[in-house]
Parts: sequence; structure tokens; C-alpha cells
Amino acid sequence: MKPIIGITMGDPAGIGPEIAIKALAKEHIYEKCIPVIIGDAEPLKDANRFTSLNLKMNEISGINQAKGEFGTVDYLNLNLLSPGSWEYKKVSALAGKAAFNYVKKGIELALENKIHAVVTGPINKESINLAGYHYSGHTEIFADLTGTKDYAMMLASGSLKVVHATTHVSMRKACDLITEERVYKVIRLAFDAVKMMGVEKPRIGVAGLNAHSSENGLFGSEEATAIIPAIERAKREGINADGPVPPDTVFVKALAGQYDIVVAMYHDQGHIPVKLTGFKLDLATNKYTSVSGINCTLGLPIIRASVDHGTAFGKAGEGRANEESLVDAIEMAIRMAKVKFDLK
Repeated sequence: MKPIIGITMGDPAGIGPEIAIKALAKEHIYEKCIPVIIGDAEPLKDANRFTSLNLKMNEISGINQAKGEFGTVDYLNLNLLSPGSWEYKKVSALAGKAAFNYVKKGIELALENKIHAVVTGPINKESINLAGYHYSGHTEIFADLTGTKDYAMMLASGSLKVVHATTHVSMRKACDLITEERVYKVIRLAFDAVKMMGVEKPRIGVAGLNAHSSENGLFGSEEATAIIPAIERAKREGINADGPVPPDTVFVKALAGQYDIVVAMYHDQGHIPVKLTGFKLDLATNKYTSVSGINCTLGLPIIRASVDHGTAFGKAGEGRANEESLVDAIEMAIRMAKVKFDLK
């Protein structure tokens, strides 16, 4: 049985509709899953037009109506946008409201077991907040709407996978949040996530917080008071966790195959190596573009994978957005769904 993957369209003013259409123009996606876009008809039809892909568009009112046939895009139309009501490249409450409700619908379908996973297109935080939904991003939306208290963000690019102990907070606050309990919970989430990817015995590298993992307390105490006790606790439960590994070498070891996943202590510690491996210079525009990399929210009762880039308003509506991050996210969702639901 193929997993059913719900793909939320993202902000209609950004590149979300375009990359969704481009991703579903790839035959290998249909060989592995039944993809259904959750969004609005007008932006999707427009993206199909300006990309010149000219795929068949199949509007459905229920997931059971999806054909899952290559060359046909099955989409659930929420009818939140009328023709000409939104504008590419523009922040607006209208676009934010639509983007939020696509996500909400995806979560509802997953909780009802009508789809096996949710893959999210990019949203604009400013538009979401203008619409009255005060979240800092997708991760917090998913946690709130699923009632999840213990969760973490995982980024992946190629063989490199990184889960974060803290994310969207100041550096000062991030240090305060590094406790034994928090680090242990994130190690546990990392272990469970890699197991869901089909790795029987995950190897986890745990980064230190301070320079050189504090050099036995010379540069800070967090390793001794929080990180080492968390690692030892995880080891007692049979988890293969190594560390604290100096932050300047842990990612080198992971890329060399020593670890299946790395636990990073704060946002940029984990994001920088993933972005380095997942972005390249577009010679046509002399700008960097994401060509690989995904984001997963760990700890949820449902599977959620996402692109690791934003709405890219500068490219919206022009047909030059790169869809590879979305393709990677769909592939990860398929991989995790097959293990979670024991799909053959």
C-alpha cells in the first residue's frame, strides 16, 4: 500500500504553489505515494500555467477521491481565495489566513488517519501574524494544534541530520534552556526519529554548548551540569549517545558516517552546517538557492516534514523556484510513514 501524503500549499503569495506543482511533475513520486495538495485552486492553476507543465488538475472534496496517477494533480480546494484576490510577492492577512488554514486542514486529516503524513510548503510568519495567528512558525503551530508539549526541530540535508535542543530564542535564553531534562528529551526524540527512518540501532552525536565542550569546565558548566548527565541517562536506557562532542568537529564526524544524527544545542549551531550542505550559488541570478534540505517536527502524534526554506517572494510567480527541497521532504515523509504504519 502506498502512503497518502498531504502537501500543504504554503503562502499563495510565495513559491509554495509553484514548487508543489513542480514536485508532482516527477513520476517517481507517484511510484512511492499518493500525493494530495491541500490549498486553493486559483494559485495552483496559475502555477501550472506559468511553469508550462500543463498537468491535469483534479479537484477533490475528499481524500478518497484522489486518483494518485502521474500527470494528474489531486488537490483539496479549500476555496479561501477568489481569482485576483491575492498578489505574488506581497505580505497580507488574506494570504496568511489561507496558509494557516491549509496547515490546520492537513493536521486534521492526519489526526483522523485520512492521510499518513503532512508535508508543508513555506509560510510567511508576518502574514500569519497579520491574520491573527500568533505563532513563530510551523513547528509551534503543529505542536499547539496537536497538543504536543515535548517536541523538537530536525533539519536534514543529504546524510546530515540535526535535531535542536533550542530554536527560536535569544542566545542568552538558549543557554538557560539547556537543562538535563531538555537535552535528554531531545536525545530521546532523535533516537525515535531515526528509528522511524528505518535505522535499527541509531548512533547519536551530542554537541557541546561551549567552545571545545568547555574543556572540563574552563569555558562553562553546562556540559557537566546538563549535557553529560542527559547522555548518561540515555545510555542507561540503551541509547547509543556519544558526547558532548566539541561543536566544531561533531558535524565532520556525522558527515563521515560516525553518527546517524546530531543533537545541537541551539539554532545556529545546527542550522549552519545543514545550510552549508544544502545551498548552492545560482549562477543565473548570482543568489543562493536551496537545493537540498528538509525540516521535520519530532515528538508529534503525526508525521510532519517540510521544506527548509521560506516563501522566496523575490521569485514568486516567475517559474524559477527550485522544488528539490519539497521533493526531499516528500521522500522523507514516505520513508517515515512506511515504518510508522508498516506499509509494504
